[in-house]
Amino acid sequence: MTKVNWNTRITEMLGIKYPIIQGGLAYLAYADLASAVSNAGGLGQITAMSLQTPDELRSEITKLRGLTDKPFGVNFAIGQHGRAFEHMLEVAVEQEVPVITMTGGNPTPIFQRLEGVNVKKLVLVAAKRQAEKAEELGADAVMVVGQEGGGHLGKNDTGTMVLVPQVVDAVSIPVIASGGIGDGRGLMAALSLGAEGIEMGTRFIATQECIHAHKIYKDALVNGSENDTVVIKRSIGAPARVIHNSWTEKILALEEQEVGYEGLKEYISGTANRKYIYEGNEMEGFAWAGQVMGRIKDIPTVQELFARMIKEAEEIRTRYSK
Repeated sequence: MTKVNWNTRITEMLGIKYPIIQGGLAYLAYADLASAVSNAGGLGQITAMSLQTPDELRSEITKLRGLTDKPFGVNFAIGQHGRAFEHMLEVAVEQEVPVITMTGGNPTPIFQRLEGVNVKKLVLVAAKRQAEKAEELGADAVMVVGQEGGGHLGKNDTGTMVLVPQVVDAVSIPVIASGGIGDGRGLMAALSLGAEGIEMGTRFIATQECIHAHKIYKDALVNGSENDTVVIKRSIGAPARVIHNSWTEKILALEEQEVGYEGLKEYISGTANRKYIYEGNEMEGFAWAGQVMGRIKDIPTVQELFARMIKEAEEIRTRYSK
């Protein structure tokens, strides 16, 4: 079998073995999962805004460092939680985290605070213009999410296969592909499009180390198909992909009535999200998921998932190097 040279600008920049990054995963990306991803050779992340106080973030970073000596990131989902992030950002700077990623909202204030700070800055984008702006602001790399992805997406329904090479051709910084990727084939496809790494979210939820995700949530990812997701929040300009259930049907019905954010906020809140992902309450909550759930068939350890992906990638390399 032909070994793959996994060195890219992303692996060199972040100091990781494989160009695989774990997504922010609201209310799920804590030290247990992040350390498993980093120990397997990728970049694990804590999501800052799922924690309630700076002390909680500081404690989670300390816990993570006790579980791995590998690089990791802290994700800031700005503009999606309705909370100020500045106090959390100060903790990340104080703790000298090696990587900060930004999703949602305007990242300019974070770039301003990080000026002169020795940290790698990655921004999630869903359009070519957003990627160009991130590069102008000083991003070290951009993560490009296509419409197949879970969670918040771009306003244009552009798929990963089209969007990634568009962005690769538009910027000089490294591009990381996201959306619809969950195995070695997706990894090799992303690299062939010009990306220098991948970000996965949904696939990492269906792992043993994602201990906060309820069994009902994980089982839905394993047993569902790519047709079992829907996009909510289009009516308020913040489209996001979730698992289709009775609760999301209520959301979509309200959107048809054009109730606006005030009419939706109870249904799309973090509380409703946690009811499903923590308690398995499908009748009163929702869960983020991408179309890649149609490719998820089991719940391995993170290490097993990495080993499988690398083996698949090497098999592809062998097949096409003859």
